[in-house]
Amino acid sequence: MSTKPAPGAPIFRAPIGYAKWISDVKRRVRAAQQRASLAVNRELIALYWSIGRDLLERRGKSRWGDGVIDRVSADLRAEFPNMEGFSRSNLKYMRQFAEAWPEFDEIGQQAVGQLPWGTNLVLLTRLKKRAERLAYAAQAVEHGWSRNVLAHHIEQGTVQRTGRAITNFAERLPPALSDLARESLKDPYRFDFLSLGPEARERDLEDALVGHISKFLIELGAGFAYVGRQVPLAIDGRDFFVDLLFYHLRLRCFVVVELKSGEFEPEHAGKLNFYLSAIDSQMRGEHDAPSIGLLLCKSRSRVFAEYALRDTVKPMGIAEYQLVQALPKRLEASLPTIEELEAELGEPRRNAARRKRR
Repeated sequence: MSTKPAPGAPIFRAPIGYAKWISDVKRRVRAAQQRASLAVNRELIALYWSIGRDLLERRGKSRWGDGVIDRVSADLRAEFPNMEGFSRSNLKYMRQFAEAWPEFDEIGQQAVGQLPWGTNLVLLTRLKKRAERLAYAAQAVEHGWSRNVLAHHIEQGTVQRTGRAITNFAERLPPALSDLARESLKDPYRFDFLSLGPEARERDLEDALVGHISKFLIELGAGFAYVGRQVPLAIDGRDFFVDLLFYHLRLRCFVVVELKSGEFEPEHAGKLNFYLSAIDSQMRGEHDAPSIGLLLCKSRSRVFAEYALRDTVKPMGIAEYQLVQALPKRLEASLPTIEELEAELGEPRRNAARRKRR
């Protein structure tokens, strides 16, 4: 929206300090809006949990069956015609939500209480273990994942794979940095978004990953910024080329990724160590942390990897990659889609309108 003054209006000359003050006011307004949004969401989550708890308790004590839910849905819709969320399916989700979280205080103290209801339903329906729900909820809040993105990460098992690469970070990085670096790597990495067969060569894999760089960055995780491929390093009159080079915004360091289409061999670590020394010498800035390396192999022996990293000077990790990872058909068919969840959140008027048009 334009703030240009109308013709003939006096020209406003900002006093000294105005620009800084108005910038601070805008920041406070945005912060207040965010707090208000979180407060509204928390109240809605609290309401749904309390309804679910009542339905759960009465099912046990008074033997209220699912037939009562139909009446509850009808009564609440009649009383609050402009409020969505009182469908039969959503009331049953409220009951399931209260069963999953017996104490509301624990919701308020966890990331679960900061997530919208629809996102909580993804956690509720796609994960069975409390610890996994809490872990994915924390990641969703930290990275601002939408329902679709959260569902993608659950399907990919992102949390379960995070921090599982074999590394020497604890011995080669300061304590505050080593934990963050370890949590920035996965094992295995899943590249099932690539149309490659199991016999793909290293250059084919590199070409495909760069061609799908957005999806590759999502799989790498938050913080990775793409720098380039086949990055040249001139060393004593010879040219060497790094497969893929990234910069990690949270670690504040370069990340060298080397691709191996076969099994990990100990000499791979030596070559990556060489590249990291060159990157630190030629590209690392004054305020950058030590560069780290990631060897992505089709397969690796854990013992070989641990021996290779034990006396390696530079910080690096070794992980496998998978080109295809499909869910069993019986399991895939049992998972609700995001569209199905949205349809069950209680939109009676729109659903009725659709039926009428048919």
